[in-house]
Amino acid sequence: MKISILSGKGGTGKTTISTNLSYYMALKNYNVQYWDFDIEEPNGFIFLNPEIEKNETVTSKMPEVDENLCTKCGDCAKYCNFNALAVTKNKVMVFEKLCHDCRLCYEVCPVNAISEVSRPIGEIKMGYSKKANLKSTSGFLNIQEPTGVPIIKRMKKIMDLNSNSNSNSNVINILDAPPGSSCNVLNTVKDSDFSLLITEPTKFGLHDLDIAVSVLDYLKIPYGVIINKSNEYDTIIEDYCKTKDIEIIGKIPFSKEIAKNYSKGNLLVEITNHKESNLFTKNMEIIFSNLKRRLNL
Repeated sequence: MKISILSGKGGTGKTTISTNLSYYMALKNYNVQYWDFDIEEPNGFIFLNPEIEKNETVTSKMPEVDENLCTKCGDCAKYCNFNALAVTKNKVMVFEKLCHDCRLCYEVCPVNAISEVSRPIGEIKMGYSKKANLKSTSGFLNIQEPTGVPIIKRMKKIMDLNSNSNSNSNVINILDAPPGSSCNVLNTVKDSDFSLLITEPTKFGLHDLDIAVSVLDYLKIPYGVIINKSNEYDTIIEDYCKTKDIEIIGKIPFSKEIAKNYSKGNLLVEITNHKESNLFTKNMEIIFSNLKRRLNL
């Protein structure tokens, strides 16, 4: 099972919910794994602090032109939708950061002067948070790389291989998605069984929630909403959800104490010595209970 957690904008609390929900479910003896797909800004490991057991470099393909065979006909540049090639009088220039590895240039070259080479664009780290026996995986995109889709696709392949093994046949995967509605988001959530949309009770939150809803409706993925930083303005989200017939799975109250512990990299469900932190755990129990009901866990 894949449960993706996303939002239309950054800073709404995706990672707060993803890491604490994963940890909470692991403590309840569910076979759960955490996956941080926010590869441009991954911070789930800060909270789960896994012991890294495996690193994997992810590469992307790019064209390499054999100048001895190339006739400078210009077809490769003409048909490239991403302007990754330019043909001059003396050579063919390849702009590796613009290449999307679509392989069209290989197909249209009339003299087979183009081959492909690999270049690293990031890495995947895998490990265990021993306190809860929680397997955690995170992708990391190298600085200045324009797209992390190959990393996301590789993580999804690893996830499917893990889930299809006999020992993980009943695994519940928690997918911490990137913010927004970009290609990275679509590739992360597209085959989810259920999604949790994290929002906040502001006009910006509502605007971006509506975008995320349209994405999931397009992908035909069932979903529910969690209101983070809940306060007296919740009606702005509640009215929208009522109109759209969307279930509110739970709420996390606005709290300086919660924000303070989050800023220290603490898992909130672990903190039991403060009233507001206890309130977070109680609300997490409500979220988990509603999630169990919706998914028949």
